Amino acid sequence: MGRIFNTAGPCDPRKHYMIDATRRLGEEVQSLIRDEQYFVIHAARQTGKTTLLKGLARLINAGPDYHALYCSLENAQGISNPEEGIPTIIDAIKYALDTAKLPCASNFGQGSGGFMYSVALQRSINKYCEMLDKPLVVFFDESDCLSGQTLINFLRQIRNGYVNRPEAAFIHSLGLIGMRNIRDYRYEYRSPETTMGSASPFNIVTASMTLRNFNHGEIAELYAQHTDDMGQEFEESSVDLVWRRTQGQPWLVNAIAREIVGYQTEHVPLKPINGDMVETAAQSIILHRGTHFDSLMARLREERVRRVIEPVIIGETDRLSRLSDDYLYAKDIGLIRDDRGKVEIANPIYADVIVRTLNWDTQQEIEERGYPYDMPRYLKDGLVDMDCLLRDFQAFWRENSAIWRERYEYKEAAPHLVLQAFLQRVINGGGQIYREMAAETRRVDLCVAYGGHRYPIELKLRYGDDTRSEGMDQISEYMDTLGCDTGWLVIFDRRKTVSWEEKLYVEKTVFRGKTLLIYGC
Repeated sequence: MGRIFNTAGPCDPRKHYMIDATRRLGEEVQSLIRDEQYFVIHAARQTGKTTLLKGLARLINAGPDYHALYCSLENAQGISNPEEGIPTIIDAIKYALDTAKLPCASNFGQGSGGFMYSVALQRSINKYCEMLDKPLVVFFDESDCLSGQTLINFLRQIRNGYVNRPEAAFIHSLGLIGMRNIRDYRYEYRSPETTMGSASPFNIVTASMTLRNFNHGEIAELYAQHTDDMGQEFEESSVDLVWRRTQGQPWLVNAIAREIVGYQTEHVPLKPINGDMVETAAQSIILHRGTHFDSLMARLREERVRRVIEPVIIGETDRLSRLSDDYLYAKDIGLIRDDRGKVEIANPIYADVIVRTLNWDTQQEIEERGYPYDMPRYLKDGLVDMDCLLRDFQAFWRENSAIWRERYEYKEAAPHLVLQAFLQRVINGGGQIYREMAAETRRVDLCVAYGGHRYPIELKLRYGDDTRSEGMDQISEYMDTLGCDTGWLVIFDRRKTVSWEEKLYVEKTVFRGKTLLIYGC
């Protein structure tokens, strides 16, 4: 059977097309191991963490210097009581030792039941390390799934073992691996009854690293493996588009390719993969919303995530502090990126899924209540009648704005989300919406693509008398980027003292040689 593009679990070079994960972080980790350091690796889910750790463990075990253990702590998830949690961790280590076939594996944890849970893990590791002929390196995967007093006791015992080296044999070098950086573990023990006191485990961590996404060259290299195996070429433009749409997020890169090529097992002449095929695959992935998206989108309900994502949606990222726990958390779990000082949703596919998730109820209500809004109403000679569409939205917004503003947890972003829900329902099945949440400009740029034509739309919240002129400048620049001569500017006026008759208007003007249509809402 030929190799496939993997979207589930760690990669195996015998079965999957893959980029060696150790290339993205391996050298730095190996340097820390040589220096006997304890460290953290954090990255968003399905970026290759487990593949990296298992690859490093195999590499280390094949060498002469250390024994290496990969151990997942996922079985202890949700066990906050340390009387149950610590024995579960000990069992997880024993299972990992057996699986890795490390020396003396059957002896690990023997007699640990005779110790209090508060020292059982440390003593078990002490005794095991005394039996070994080489130092032990441990990678604890899913370490951030531990919670409550189990987390605290785990970290405390690891710290005590660390500070008592070399008097008592202990782990030579240790990595804690998860989605969150170790600084975020404080959320697990903020209440007085779970305080860690002065003996914090965090002062033993030398480095905190993240596993980067693929770069453009690595995407091309990954896809070239399929070309070599199956003879099917990825055109250069298709690789460029995958890079733009995914920003190298490994699961998305693999998922798009897998959506296109499926499970090919024979080397036969196949049609080259072009940009249209990539876009179709990306849209299919967005619409099917698998578990990869579900876990990330569930985070949108967290208040600390809302405090970051909402300003990004409405283009007010100047309100964000790059040093705040909220910002760092949203970045750690892979929802945002900071590209040369510009804070954005991590990639355009995530941006699309985030907006669709937040305005899904609006989309459904538009459909279920039987509003007369469907695509044929807005089509004339194969072109979208954007003026008719936005005039209908003005009527819809007047009727429903008060209701939806109250329903949305993301209240400030409600105008943006409702308009995009309105557009989404009428575009579905015949076109696409591309979203650019422009950092620190108090605007959102949308491009409706339909029938080979592009329709640039800019959304602005009114903040003062300059909003209109700012919006005209900005939509003009966006039109230049897209090469369009006509653009649409929508300005939401949230002032309660202004009547709907004043808020709702349509103006047509020529600005810098371009036709602009301005809609007040």
